[in-house]
Amino acid sequence: MQNLRRISQGIFLFIFLFLFLQTESKGKDVLGYPVKIFLDFDPLIFITTIFSAHAAAKSFYLSIVLIAVTLLLGRVFCGWVCPLGTLHNMVGSLKRARLASPARNWHRVKYYVLIAVLASSLFTLQLAGIADPLSFLIRSLSVGINPPFNYGTRSVFDMLYDLNVRGIVDVSEFLYSLLKKYVLSFQQPFYRQSVFIGSLFLFVLVLNLVEKRFWCRYLCPLGALLGLLSRFSLLRRSVSEGCTSCGACAMACQGNASPDKKGEWQDAECYYCWNCDDICPQNAVGFGFSGKKAAASLDLGRRKVITSALSGIVAVPLLRSIPLAKPGFSNPLLIRPPGSLEEREFLKRCVKCGECMKVCITNGLQPTLLEAGLEGIWSPVLVPGIGYCEYRCTLCGQVCPTGAIKKLGLQEKMKTKIGLAMIDKGRCLPYAHATPCIVCEEVCPTPKKAIWFEEARAKDRQGREKVLKQPRVDLELCIGCGICEAKCPVTGRPAIYISSVGESRSKENQLLLS
Repeated sequence: MQNLRRISQGIFLFIFLFLFLQTESKGKDVLGYPVKIFLDFDPLIFITTIFSAHAAAKSFYLSIVLIAVTLLLGRVFCGWVCPLGTLHNMVGSLKRARLASPARNWHRVKYYVLIAVLASSLFTLQLAGIADPLSFLIRSLSVGINPPFNYGTRSVFDMLYDLNVRGIVDVSEFLYSLLKKYVLSFQQPFYRQSVFIGSLFLFVLVLNLVEKRFWCRYLCPLGALLGLLSRFSLLRRSVSEGCTSCGACAMACQGNASPDKKGEWQDAECYYCWNCDDICPQNAVGFGFSGKKAAASLDLGRRKVITSALSGIVAVPLLRSIPLAKPGFSNPLLIRPPGSLEEREFLKRCVKCGECMKVCITNGLQPTLLEAGLEGIWSPVLVPGIGYCEYRCTLCGQVCPTGAIKKLGLQEKMKTKIGLAMIDKGRCLPYAHATPCIVCEEVCPTPKKAIWFEEARAKDRQGREKVLKQPRVDLELCIGCGICEAKCPVTGRPAIYISSVGESRSKENQLLLS
């Protein structure tokens, strides 16, 4: 069973990584198999989205399958499927085994986290995506690990190419072509907070050197939810009278579920990895669907449960008592992807998984820090200085698992406003320096250009008169895609920039009264 579990973990990790690599533009505005299917099976995201937004994407009903499997077989997802759990196992295998592991009774912490997350979602605050293992893993790989991996890999092959050693170059170029085709991103991605998010992910993995599967045992809210469900599972662990209390099972237990202590067996912490069955020298441990389920009660403590719930509830006014919550106020730099719901509804659904950022073909979608307040941390924002919103791209709406970004048809997307271009006459070359420039109008993608010119006469220092084309913005046609800002030749602070004002999703954030 141990070998079967390892094979299962390897298969699901391979599927996850394959889908993760496929979650990228391949030259067409269609994605075949995005990694969001793993999130579709996530019951924690499903439940919190139902609570916070009172709606959920239809695909999320696949999570009912995982709930049913847990009620039948127990917490097998954690032991046999979860890709983050598999990575924890791999890193944990580097830890030397000790005769006696440190006695930590922190299992309850993840239940308190779960209670706080569920309580906050009941009051429309969506916090699950920050700690949910699948969302956490996708975000960490997309923003924190994939960029340095791409950069490092390309640097190594560039170095080998520069060596110009015939045999080495031939082999390296062959390998590089395979990596570019199947593994590496189409272009080098760059993200703000990449170092922070990547370091946080590595820190979570390093915790396995403190104690194996530290995150799974003590912090994972999805594991806590599945643990509660597994208490009602039909598959049961039993120990015969042949048990000699040798403690071998405790050394092999992944969940630190006290398998060697009679009457203290914690079935909610069991990953059904079958390690205790395989290692038992007396063959006293077994799993089956018959017999009575004997397990210790899950005592979380009434006061701590109430404190956890109150913490989740109190977080709502604490995170929302900010200027962004004031009616009529909006952050001009908070430019959401096309198809995003109105900001309050958007935050109720967004789980900060980072898939939209990974598929953005210009790398313009970046994780927020405080632009949307702490509630919106790591949600997507368009930064035109890094990359614009491609006029004929709808990929971000295709990968969003919760519907925070609606899936738009191409024609609808091309008419959706995410902001409005503004001209800084103090920096614009035709206005400020009597220098001809038509770049913004040339790159404008709308069929009828949203940027048009007005001819004006100006004199240079020698008094010679020039006829200049000074740009204007058509408020009706501009969709705020940001390509004009991205391509403006005035570097540092472009002479034309995008503000979120005029966005289609908001009736309040408008430049002109209707």
